[in-house]
Amino acid sequence: MANANDLRKGMCIRYNSNPAIVLEVMHRTPGNLRAFVQVIIRYIGTGKSADIRFGSTDKVDTVDVERKELEFSYKDQTGYHFMDPESYETITFDDSFVGDAKEYLTENLKCEILYVESKAANLELPAQVTLKVTESADGVKGDSANNVQKPAIMETGKSVTVPLFIKEGELIKISTTTGEYLGRA
Repeated sequence: MANANDLRKGMCIRYNSNPAIVLEVMHRTPGNLRAFVQVIIRYIGTGKSADIRFGSTDKVDTVDVERKELEFSYKDQTGYHFMDPESYETITFDDSFVGDAKEYLTENLKCEILYVESKAANLELPAQVTLKVTESADGVKGDSANNVQKPAIMETGKSVTVPLFIKEGELIKISTTTGEYLGRA
């Protein structure tokens, strides 16, 4: 058991007898009222989110969590295949588990899988990934009065807005949190 004040993003708690991941934590002290902790959680079993208030001295039941680093290998009709670099065991996850992360998965990309009660609960990508531009329109010379952007398609199928000087075949860095162009690799 931990105090509500000790909650942090990424922790796993048991709420209404269901394990849930803490997505956001905000400590509030409104005027002359008592302080409270506002938490946004996502239930692991259902994937639904909830907004909860705890008193700052309330006790919260924490759940044991294990983080494992896996490398993405390939995708086929059965799902997304990841390899454990320590045991060389292949673990397959379905489309619903991977979710929007599939737009950033490239061969040998290291990802963290969050295991709660020995069940895979969440896929965490690195903060930024390097992807290859496969399709991009040519920029027109003299069309650079301002910060002009153009759409580009990455090797994973993701569409990103990039500056005019980026050409097909170049490697660029993309933020996995915002999906925006960060720079050349």
